[in-house]
Amino acid sequence: MSSIFVTVFIITTIATVLALLLTLANYYIADYGERKIVINNDKELYVEGGTTLLSSLISNEIFIPSACGGKGNCGYCKCKVEEGGGPILATELSYLSEDDKNCNIRLSCQVKVKENMKIEIPEELFNVKQYNVVVEFARDVTPTIKYLRLAICEDKEIQFRAGQYIQLLAPPYADSNEDVFRAYSIASQSTTNKYIELLIGYVPDGIVTTYVHKHLTKGDKVTFNGPYGDFYLSDSDCDIVLVAVGTGMAPIRSILLDIKDKKISRNVIFFFGARTEDDLFMIDEMKRLEEELPQFTFVPTLSRPDKNSWNGEVGRVTDMIDKYLEYKEGREAYLCGNGPMIKSTVNHLIDKGFSEDNIYYDSFD
Repeated sequence: MSSIFVTVFIITTIATVLALLLTLANYYIADYGERKIVINNDKELYVEGGTTLLSSLISNEIFIPSACGGKGNCGYCKCKVEEGGGPILATELSYLSEDDKNCNIRLSCQVKVKENMKIEIPEELFNVKQYNVVVEFARDVTPTIKYLRLAICEDKEIQFRAGQYIQLLAPPYADSNEDVFRAYSIASQSTTNKYIELLIGYVPDGIVTTYVHKHLTKGDKVTFNGPYGDFYLSDSDCDIVLVAVGTGMAPIRSILLDIKDKKISRNVIFFFGARTEDDLFMIDEMKRLEEELPQFTFVPTLSRPDKNSWNGEVGRVTDMIDKYLEYKEGREAYLCGNGPMIKSTVNHLIDKGFSEDNIYYDSFD
């Protein structure tokens, strides 16, 4: 047995020394000097060579979505590298499709700036900013969902479209020793530019959700960047079907509040699913919206109700689609929830005459 421990100790020591030597060599020997990054054939950045493309962009306040914080395990930080990216790395392969490879799409967190580069990123990312904010309130709306309002501290305002999301930073705390970003949909209306509201569900062992649910309180200062995403209401006159479960309420609420604020007069029906009455939230607000918006109908449904106290609809949201919607073409649907719910709902909507091109969704799997 002792020989096994000695062998493991020797291998671990050798690996540690090699890693240290590589780090020192990269720091002291691989001096790439200053490098130029040309973005969209327009903007030029001069950065210290040897760092990742993602961190070089962030240091110049250009934020690309990266739910894993640059560790190469989320696949969000894609951008087009026209020149200077070197060969595709093994760590990128599982996140790149054949089309991605043919179009020079890369993971910016894995590409190092070793030479001058030319890249392309969506123009809207230039509007993404990082904000220091303070927690105005943090309330439990269900046993597992926290409702936050984050007020922007500095002389800044956030411009976003209802349905978009931000990335919230959890700093090191008792259960985590590193900075970690996670994406959350904005729940407030887009006309409130000095704060945002979020609905964050608790995930056991989730680094950011644990931070939010067990450590974050009123008055705390945190950081987020955004906005991101293209899940928002189209500019059309079509009837609207909204479908959500759990924290999928967040972007749908934001869209509904915008419909009210902007006096959009489209027919809207919202199917909201939960398991029990304890899992329902913001019901009173939805009922008020029904009174304020004559063209709006709210349909909450429970899959596991207490039959002694619940008099509403029973079943999954897909059951309500079958019950409430007639076959008809020319409508739009906006869905938010987990992957299986999204997939099942899309199939039911297509059976009701929806075009797949008019079904928009935000899946949080």
